[in-house]
Amino acid sequence: MGIHKYFQSLSDLEGIFRCPGVFKYQEHSVASHSFKVATIAQFLATVEARNGKTVDWKTMYERAINHDYSELFTGDIKTPVKYALPKLRELFSQVEGSMTQEFLDKEFPPEFRKVYEERFKEGKDSTLEGKILAVADKIDLLYEAYGEIQKGNPEPLFFQIYKEALASIIKFKDMASVRYFMDVMLNEMINEEITSHAIIKSITKKLLSDGPAN
Repeated sequence: MGIHKYFQSLSDLEGIFRCPGVFKYQEHSVASHSFKVATIAQFLATVEARNGKTVDWKTMYERAINHDYSELFTGDIKTPVKYALPKLRELFSQVEGSMTQEFLDKEFPPEFRKVYEERFKEGKDSTLEGKILAVADKIDLLYEAYGEIQKGNPEPLFFQIYKEALASIIKFKDMASVRYFMDVMLNEMINEEITSHAIIKSITKKLLSDGPAN
């Protein structure tokens, strides 16, 4: 028993790759995703703070950096499978929660267990920090898909991932940080010269004008 096992497990997250079973030019590990989400969340929170919102920075960072730790036990399930049915997603969440709790009970000293139970639980909720995490997670997913499209990946799934990620982000358009992303960053993105520029531009403009599809 000891934190040694926890530290050792962090290296294992480098070997768990996102979007398994699909051809990719660039692999993204769960570890790198967690770092990117924390970095994106930092910027989103900065925008929110500049617009008068009170950010609990400690909670925001803890949620962002730990949000996918449970995938150490289950891996990254294919998105179409994971979200095929609400009940299926609920079952995956239960399995992840159960295995994470078992790891905490077995490896963490009692004096640290409670605080890490809080850090490893689902962080996406109705709080500002929970919304920031939800948006940051989808922004990184969008950029992963965009990167594959930029490289000329012919797999249609990445256009679908881009579309679904953007639709999810737009649902939070009441947030100042999301409006900044939509008004500034997306315009910079779709005006880049890439092979599939016209398709990306079409998807983005349609979603921004119509809102996410039901």
